[in-house]
Amino acid sequence: MGHRLTTFVALHQREKKRERERKVMAMATMEEIPQSPEAKLGMRVEDLWDVQEAQLSPTEKLNACFESIPVSAFPLDPSNTEIEIKSDATLADAVKILAGHNVFSAPVVDVEAPEDASWIDRYIGIVEFAGIVVWILHQSEPTSPRTPSTPSSARAIAAAANGAAFALELEALGLGSAATTAGNFFEDLTSSELYKNTKVRDISGTFRWAPFLALERSNSFLTMLLLLSKYKMKSVPVLDLGSGAIDNIITQSAVIHMLAECAGLQWFESWGTKKLSEVGLPLVTGNQIIKVYEDEPVLQAFKVMRKKRVGGVPVIERETKKAVGNISLRDVQFLLTAPEIYHDYRGITVKDFLTEVRSYLEKNKNASPMLNEYVTCKKDCTIKELIQLLDQEKIHRVYVVDDDGDLQGLITLRDIISRLVHEPRGYFGDFFDGVLPLPANSRV
Repeated sequence: MGHRLTTFVALHQREKKRERERKVMAMATMEEIPQSPEAKLGMRVEDLWDVQEAQLSPTEKLNACFESIPVSAFPLDPSNTEIEIKSDATLADAVKILAGHNVFSAPVVDVEAPEDASWIDRYIGIVEFAGIVVWILHQSEPTSPRTPSTPSSARAIAAAANGAAFALELEALGLGSAATTAGNFFEDLTSSELYKNTKVRDISGTFRWAPFLALERSNSFLTMLLLLSKYKMKSVPVLDLGSGAIDNIITQSAVIHMLAECAGLQWFESWGTKKLSEVGLPLVTGNQIIKVYEDEPVLQAFKVMRKKRVGGVPVIERETKKAVGNISLRDVQFLLTAPEIYHDYRGITVKDFLTEVRSYLEKNKNASPMLNEYVTCKKDCTIKELIQLLDQEKIHRVYVVDDDGDLQGLITLRDIISRLVHEPRGYFGDFFDGVLPLPANSRV
């Protein structure tokens, strides 16, 4: 018995020694190759992973690692820093700024706030392309007869913000219904006084928070990851409380890029080599996916996304019932930045929209290439392969298909992050229990 125990201990020690040698060799190799900031961050997680208690599960180890790292360590994203939109900027200006910097959203600074204002008074929220979509879709919806005096309808919002004459101009543009919207509508809209004079602050009802949920530099990675996954935030501002300004904006895409840069590290491989089904993906099954047909009006597609609170939908060919494309809320920018390409259409279908946008991007190489293509994977794909695909294609969703190409599910960036960590019991206390209710016109 004693001999067997001695042999077991010796084997265990040799295995531990070999493991240390492999890690030293891997470290030496990585030191020879220039590392990205994200890869260096991954090494920091690796160091913490090595000292976690052996009895902890992999998920518990990752939770502990991410709880030990402050969000100030997250690499700055040049595309998201120092881009702010003033509250008195017009929607036209906001669209140009967002499209010009190839970003989906930006914080809005209150121009009336004093110089020494705290961050909560300095900012009024975050404006997104999706928020501008909400504003546009309000223009196509009739005033509710039950709430004639409530400034939640399109005409009431326009009248309250810009006077009764503006509300009448809205009617004159002729956006009666999504089905009858002519191709020249958006060209008329973007050249109208309504679009040119409506200020960003006038659509603050589309902002999710007032001003927004933010983290301090000392808050943990775990908090940030939970906000981006379970609590459905697409981006999280990180504040420098000293200056009262935003120090960084961490997006779901930035987290996925960080994970892609960590391939090869033990902590990542222990999780990333699992098949989708092993981590409970996809969360959305084939029969739960919201779809639109390619012959439907494009504005109707945006209405569906808004109503169902989804960021994108597959485009289905009516005859074959096969998916032939993808359209997302942020694609509305092409209706606003290049409305002339639809001028000759009596009505813009989803197919027309996608065809013209692809043609426009081909002719305008410098245009912001933000059109999301239809990208798929199979059920036997690993988390690592999926992350690398999302990062490489710069997309926010992947559709899971079978061998015949039929839709089996949908996986988003948020779904993946939600499978990386879990929320410890009582972690946020009662913070989300009605403390910050969603505005009536907000979008999750």
